[in-house]
Amino acid sequence: MANSYKDTMNLPQTDFSMRANLPQNEPKRLEKWAQEDIYGKVLEKNKDGKPFILHDGPPYANGPIHIGHSFNKILKDFVNKSHAQRGFYTPYIPGWDCHGQPIEHMVEVTLGPEKMAAIDQPTLRRLCREWAERYVNIQREGFKRLGVNGDWEHPYLTFTPNYESGNVEVFKDMYLQGSIYRGRKPIHWCSNCHTALAEAEIEYSDEVSPSIFVNFKLDVMPGIFEANGAEGAAYVLIWTTTPWTLPANAAVSLAPDAAYVMVQAEGKNMIMAKDLVEQVAQEAGWADWALVSDAEGNPVTVAGKQLCGLTYTCPIRQDLQGSLIYGDHVTLDTGTGAVHTAPGHGQDDYLVGLEFDIPVRMPVDDNGVLTAEAGPFEGLSTDDANPKIIEWLREQGTLVAEKKINHSYPHCWRCHKPVIFRATEQWFVSMDENALREDALRIINTDVEWVPAWAKNRIGSMVADRPDWCISRQRSWGVPIPVFRCEKCGEVVATEESFDAVIKLFDQEGADAWFTKKPSEYLPRTVCCEKCGSHDLVPEKDILDVWWESGVSHTSVLKHRAAEGVHFPADLYLEGSDQHRGWFQSSLLTSVGCYGVAPYKSVMHCGFTMDEQGRKMSKSLGNGVDPEEVMSTFGADVLRLWVSSVDYSQDVSISDNILKQVSDAYRRIRNTFRFLLGNLDDFDFERDAVTNFDDLEPFDRYVMVQLADLVKEVENAYETYRFNGVYRAIYDFANELSAVYMDEAKDRLYAEAPNSPRRRAVQTVLMNVLEALVRLVAPILSFTADEVWECYPPAERNREGRPFSAQLAGWPHVRDFVPALPDAQAQEQLRADFAQIMAVRDVVTKALEDARTAKVINKSQEAAIALTAPADVAQLLERYGLPMLEELFIVATVRVEEGDQLSAAVSVAEGEKCPRCWNIRALGGNPRHPDVCERCGDALDALEAAE
Repeated sequence: MANSYKDTMNLPQTDFSMRANLPQNEPKRLEKWAQEDIYGKVLEKNKDGKPFILHDGPPYANGPIHIGHSFNKILKDFVNKSHAQRGFYTPYIPGWDCHGQPIEHMVEVTLGPEKMAAIDQPTLRRLCREWAERYVNIQREGFKRLGVNGDWEHPYLTFTPNYESGNVEVFKDMYLQGSIYRGRKPIHWCSNCHTALAEAEIEYSDEVSPSIFVNFKLDVMPGIFEANGAEGAAYVLIWTTTPWTLPANAAVSLAPDAAYVMVQAEGKNMIMAKDLVEQVAQEAGWADWALVSDAEGNPVTVAGKQLCGLTYTCPIRQDLQGSLIYGDHVTLDTGTGAVHTAPGHGQDDYLVGLEFDIPVRMPVDDNGVLTAEAGPFEGLSTDDANPKIIEWLREQGTLVAEKKINHSYPHCWRCHKPVIFRATEQWFVSMDENALREDALRIINTDVEWVPAWAKNRIGSMVADRPDWCISRQRSWGVPIPVFRCEKCGEVVATEESFDAVIKLFDQEGADAWFTKKPSEYLPRTVCCEKCGSHDLVPEKDILDVWWESGVSHTSVLKHRAAEGVHFPADLYLEGSDQHRGWFQSSLLTSVGCYGVAPYKSVMHCGFTMDEQGRKMSKSLGNGVDPEEVMSTFGADVLRLWVSSVDYSQDVSISDNILKQVSDAYRRIRNTFRFLLGNLDDFDFERDAVTNFDDLEPFDRYVMVQLADLVKEVENAYETYRFNGVYRAIYDFANELSAVYMDEAKDRLYAEAPNSPRRRAVQTVLMNVLEALVRLVAPILSFTADEVWECYPPAERNREGRPFSAQLAGWPHVRDFVPALPDAQAQEQLRADFAQIMAVRDVVTKALEDARTAKVINKSQEAAIALTAPADVAQLLERYGLPMLEELFIVATVRVEEGDQLSAAVSVAEGEKCPRCWNIRALGGNPRHPDVCERCGDALDALEAAE
């Protein structure tokens, strides 16, 4: 008989596999979702819910997805699915940034220099479009493999006609308001990419540059020094790290209120800031030097602004003259306090030059090569010119000192090569003409929620300090600046009528038509040059900055595609932290400039993905993590679980070792689901559930309260975008459920009669846990949640009207628990009671471990526990009853007595081991089954009666 007792136990049964096999099974589930149109079904279910719009920032279509892409897209999916699960209407239109220099460059590389030189612009644009389309498709499949829901068949692409026309709509409004202008001023210029760059397209890295001190010869000796005995030629000693800009020198800037002195060294009279003399003397290696002093021996000093107006001979172009001026940008932390000023090569230089009407000289062409204006250095690149100019200055006797310095220097974000400052004719958005800066800062501070909150200061400081935005680029692949020029007089032609014609052209035929059609084919006859009346107009050749293009998605998507359920402004933008200077900012400026409001209500950022040592991932280090390999090894759900486990607002580490740890956590959660499903196979909630809370066992009641707490905690974490809080709450709950409740409940589940009220009570709790847990994890473990949903007990999965996916199941609400929970006071009492009971359990568990180690017992079921507890604890334990404690501790007997300290003594329990349930209990309580304990005998009776 003993051998057959196993067949009388209620052992778990489920189709939910212990092994997930995610890499093999997830693609099958994706196919199923596609066939079922799960994205459309979720929208249909929530169509009457409150809309929530997460507007997708467009990744660049120029390569397969990387781990940073995956991190970002999975976070967005968490946001959308957690909102959808709670009943929000969540249309999500993914997008791609498809224009720009990198794609054009890759086409150039593919064609080779000869074919590239011969190609016409329409053909080049077609090839660029094909390149972008190829990677859009590659990236789309990569994002879908991650389990991300969205309207993948109808994304927004920045090269589509309707999107391109949105650029013109925004440009039109801002231009006609006077916020956009064309001007000649220094901007970042990439000689390699042959185009202007905006601040958002600049990255900084260390660069070794020459540091030189050079004497500029003044035309006269300043009177204050001459009056105190200075004789001969006078010089102003400047310092620069860009010798190649000296041919463009037009002024020397001084600090207006700083004290300047004349140093006499090596036979020369040199003016510099007094505070820097010692430092310069050391750099120059002067063995002997002195300051021009008055009769009392005090150094003669003069404020910088008092030297303003003195002139000097320019260092390279000695046929030109420069002036001493002053500006607040001059600091005394390094150099000489006398700043070489070339208004064509720097923002500060340009601004101070405007103030003093200094000429803008530009002896550098588009290729970064010095022109004839650079005199003897014509034909040299800026890099090659540096050593030549230094040597020439040495020969002239004006070089005072030279050394190399390592400093942070701007580089092009695309080709990663150093850029130069170069004055050219470009199109700009004015930050101050129409109070754009002021309005943007006000909106940043009052109208937008920033996640995390400190990001407000980050973007605020960037907007406060940024120069006018250069929005023109000298490339072919992009949306053109939508204005015309008069062939006769060169005047810009841009009117409301011309803009409207271009909007219509782009909307119908796309921006390609700009390069293939004559303006007369689409412009009304009334559009002409206001200056000379000519109709001979030519379209602008420059294209728009790609940051402008992606920034106007608030118009080209949120406004143009409003019929698809999206709205303006969006509820949330979510991108990498670098987008505070990129897309977040370009979106804000174009929206505020055009509509006077932010394009978003909230902005959330994520950090960068790093390796296990916290290093940036790079090809040279070989420390990159390929999401495709991760999914082939661990599965997308493990990758998604990793995303949920980290603090996304900071840089996060990922590696095989980290993913293995996450995989272990995934298995714990999966095994929890398997236990739930396996022990509910014969359960019909409508038929079998315990409907009265007081009919549950005490520990069952406590778990129900814990479950309610979990639902509230997870809901709050989702609402506040604390996904690591969701992960931690669910993992800890599953861990405790597995380690305590499931362990305690196994005896009732396996050994009681199938319909025993005590067994049905456990199953009622487990069913509540399953119903809540599968919904709570569905936004994160989307594949696994759906698998769980399909493996529900037959009575539940076959119930009429049941959704076919966990993603359609909706949010678990505590008010819907069966049985209903008691009032808040009773719940708090349960928490307080079980906090003490679980503390007692910890003491008992430790005592059992020690007893096993000492070989007093083999298994806890053999143990008799003698508890000593303070009076209040002893009374609490007595109130809940010794049978409950025996089940909770999984021991044979428990005895409680009062004492000063809580302690537990373990001995071997008296009695026999029941061959059916393996507990130490008196056998034969049921005369019909004398070989087993009374409980098991009653269970056998029930089984026989059911046959």
